[in-house]
Amino acid sequence: MRYLALGDSYTIGELVRTEENFPNQVVKELAAKDINCTLTNTIAVTGWTTGELIEAVEKEKPTADNDWVSLLIGVNNQYRGQDISLYEKEFCQLLNDSILFASGRPSHVIVLSIPDWGMTPFNTKRDVKKVSEEIDAYNKINEKWTKKMGCQYINITPFTRTYSKDEEYLTEDKLHLTGKMYALWAEKIVDIMTSTD
Repeated sequence: MRYLALGDSYTIGELVRTEENFPNQVVKELAAKDINCTLTNTIAVTGWTTGELIEAVEKEKPTADNDWVSLLIGVNNQYRGQDISLYEKEFCQLLNDSILFASGRPSHVIVLSIPDWGMTPFNTKRDVKKVSEEIDAYNKINEKWTKKMGCQYINITPFTRTYSKDEEYLTEDKLHLTGKMYALWAEKIVDIMTSTD
């Protein structure tokens, strides 16, 4: 099984060891089920928006023979106050690319919703309710297009809200997430990977 992960800081696992980010936990969890999975590439950098991920994908040129592709992107579009219509346009482009990289199979593309950073202790300057509303608006768009294109969707935002103040789920910057949070996501991803033809 070949797996490509696309995203930002939540995909690489900012401030956690590489093996603790969710793509590597997916590989480990599959191995425990005697399923051999190779993480072919992780195209993700902290701070990336959809536009920056598009540029990186065009530069990296992933192959189109992956069994699975995960896509988690948009928090930095929201954080920087970019126009949400730009997000919609660029997200759709990335979703189409992801389908291509997943050997043309939409059901083998897994989109994760955007975490709510606004509820973490890191956020001392912005209105928490407003951030949550904006994150919800972004997630409404990515969920709509994910389902319209026949891809898989995992809503991980409630996890990030439930544990937003729990130090076991937050790194030392009080913003990014620990392996304990990523384990919750990995479990959901593995469930899809092992139940989809």
